[in-house]
Amino acid sequence: MDPRSSAQDVHRCDLCETAIVHSYCDFCHVNLCKLCIADHISDGYDKHKIVPFQERRSILIYPKCGTHSHKNCDWQCKNCNDIFVCSSCTASEKHRGHIFIEVSEAYTTKKNAIADEANTLENLISPTYEVIALDLENQLANLDGGYEKLTTAMSKQGEQWHREIDIVINKMKTEISEIKVKHRDLLQKHLDEIKQTQALIKQTLLAIEELKKSTEVSPTIEYSSKIIEFSKLPPKVKITLPTFIPKPLDHEKLYNMFGQITPLSTATEQNVLSLNQPNTSVKTLLDEPELVATIQTGYEKLRSVTYLKEDCVWTCGLTKDIKCFNIKGALLHTVSNKSKQWPNDIAVDSEGNLLFSDATSRTVNKVNNGQTEELMRLQEWVPCSLCVTFNGDLLVTMFSDDRTQFKVVRYLGSTEKQTIQFDDEGKPLYSKIVSIKYITENRNHDICVADCEAKAVVVVNQNGKLRWRYIGHPSVTKKKSFIPYGITTDSQSRILTADYYNHCIHILDQNGQFLRYIDNCDLEYPLGLCVDNNDNLFVSEHLNGNVKKIKFLR
Repeated sequence: MDPRSSAQDVHRCDLCETAIVHSYCDFCHVNLCKLCIADHISDGYDKHKIVPFQERRSILIYPKCGTHSHKNCDWQCKNCNDIFVCSSCTASEKHRGHIFIEVSEAYTTKKNAIADEANTLENLISPTYEVIALDLENQLANLDGGYEKLTTAMSKQGEQWHREIDIVINKMKTEISEIKVKHRDLLQKHLDEIKQTQALIKQTLLAIEELKKSTEVSPTIEYSSKIIEFSKLPPKVKITLPTFIPKPLDHEKLYNMFGQITPLSTATEQNVLSLNQPNTSVKTLLDEPELVATIQTGYEKLRSVTYLKEDCVWTCGLTKDIKCFNIKGALLHTVSNKSKQWPNDIAVDSEGNLLFSDATSRTVNKVNNGQTEELMRLQEWVPCSLCVTFNGDLLVTMFSDDRTQFKVVRYLGSTEKQTIQFDDEGKPLYSKIVSIKYITENRNHDICVADCEAKAVVVVNQNGKLRWRYIGHPSVTKKKSFIPYGITTDSQSRILTADYYNHCIHILDQNGQFLRYIDNCDLEYPLGLCVDNNDNLFVSEHLNGNVKKIKFLR
């Protein structure tokens, strides 16, 4: 047996190919026994680096200096776009006063980052793509069964009709087949895109594996991370099967009355990959919520409050001014609405920019670096409450100009993506009476609206289907009707809503079950609510203009 090909044999010298390896040339990457070391270095080449075999590939191969060819580049100049320089360059007039970092330090940092990237690709991004691909494959696998049910239903309906109905049946089956082809093509298209990206990820992992084994400095440092590119996940495709709707027999209207085939309904649910996952540890309710701080805003009638960062909140009331305060009550910023009208509501987007709705101009606006820009201007509708979702969409509640309709609209940028207005029976989900209806999104992507005129919290899923309504909790201590205004959610998917006239907060689980009140912090006419990143609750008190910070979880 060739000893070099034996999987169980020890490492052999690359020169004599028989003796057990003793050393290693870290420059030539050659295994050497004791006797062959002298032969290897006998060529007089002064770059050989003979090290113990256990320490092989430990010596970095530095790039040569372009100016001083006899020296290696041990440094990078931060002032010159991180170019490689040698010790002589660092002392030259060209680089006088510049900042330098050791190449070995940059190499180690980049090696660690590459290792982290490999871990992220292998353990987070790649498995996520597997899940998406599996979902599409399952949809494809179930496709025939779903369409078979449709054709069976049509056949049963056709058996009750005269022979001439067969023409109608065949025509509709053809439509079904065409839709099925389109359905399959859509799913296959998305699956092919996923497979292509998965191939690119595997290719990147192979390249990274080579870098991990390599001691070459330049390609390692020059490696460009693919994390951001691969973190932009494709949308999750959900294509709803068409439905067949049979109708009563009517010979004169044979085709129309036989039934109706709905078109394909394609819904894309945005996949968002969070590389910095928030702390999702289980938190329980405190036996007694604690009042942490009170901010006096100076508003005569305070309405909304929304969290900005690090104990800073934006507030608005019945004035044109929107004010930002820190937890000590210091006024940090003031933004004035150009229309001189008070804003209907405020929110903060994922980049920390202030958003506000203006009923007078029918606009939703963004404040960026102190400058107000118009995001959208509605026609025949008036914007009310705002909510920035976890994937960056914007939910806007609005009522019609004639004040007979109310709806929730989801926007991506200024593009309308979804409208939520009616239940499955075509009945309005929300009351038509014009009033501020606060809105929030839960961690499970449910959309929660506090409908004060309906005296209910109305919750629909992300597709707009009604899940449940909450109309208050029987209590001997709460004498007045449940009138919910502000609404928010915590990290545990609990829902909190302000009971204005009973001066308290209701806490519900994600399925609408009452858990407890917050009624021990001397709240007075609570209106707006928001929760910060640490699950502290901020409550705006309408009539006295205060914002209270309350700790309610442990």
